[in-house]
This record gives sequence, C-alpha cells and structure tokens, in this order.
Amino acid sequence: MHSEVRQFTRTLMAAVLAAAFAVPPALVAQANPAGAASDHLVPSTALQQAAVNASRSRQQNIDSLQKFFSSPQAQKALESSHMNSQEVTKAVAGLSDQDAAQLAQRVNKAQSDFAAGNLSNQDLLLLLVFLAALILIIVAVR
Repeated sequence: MHSEVRQFTRTLMAAVLAAAFAVPPALVAQANPAGAASDHLVPSTALQQAAVNASRSRQQNIDSLQKFFSSPQAQKALESSHMNSQEVTKAVAGLSDQDAAQLAQRVNKAQSDFAAGNLSNQDLLLLLVFLAALILIIVAVR
C-alpha cells in the first residue's frame, strides 16, 4: 500500500509539471486575479474621458475657425480674392486635429491683436486670405 501512495504521488507530480510546462509563460504573465490592481493598464474611463476631451477641443477649434471665416469682413475678403467661402468652411471640417488646433490658435491671436489695435484691418484681411488658402491647400494635399 505504501508503494501505491508513492506511485500516485509520482504520477500526480508528473501531471502537475507537465501542465506547468505546457502553459505558455506569457499567458501566466497576462493573468490578472480578480481584485488585483493592474498598474500597467489604462482604465477605460480614462480613455473615454480623453476621447471626450479631444472631441470637445476639436469642436471648439473648428467652431472658432468657422466663426472667423463667416464674419462679414472675412466674407468680403474671400470674395475679393475669388475664394469660395463655402469651400473654405467645408475644408475647415476636414482639417486634422493638430492642424485645426494650430490654425485656431493663430486665428484667436490675430483677433486679439486686432482688438488690441496691434493689427490693422488690412493686416487682418491679408491674414484671413492667407489662412483660407492654407486650409484649402492642407485639405487638398490629403
């Protein structure tokens, strides 16, 4: 009977070792027991919040650009330079997040400089035409 227990123990140990070597180490490393903190993973709520913030920021930039190009001064400047204001408005929506952010920053700075008297009306109109042409070129290249 003593040898039967030994035989059973040896067989059990062999089965456990075979199972341990059969499971890939990467699978064991990926296992996350319930309740254990996973420091290397980003929580889904953080990802959702980042996506919402990026979307909100993009929409604010697009709104800022469209407001700038829909002003009466902008409409006159675009018409005098033979640019279609509807094409510019459509092109603004096609800008990448980074391009929209950069151009919105320039537009906001130009508007604040104009309000402070640092830019003349002619300077603002030239900037407007330049930005409109730049937007059309960026969208056309993509």
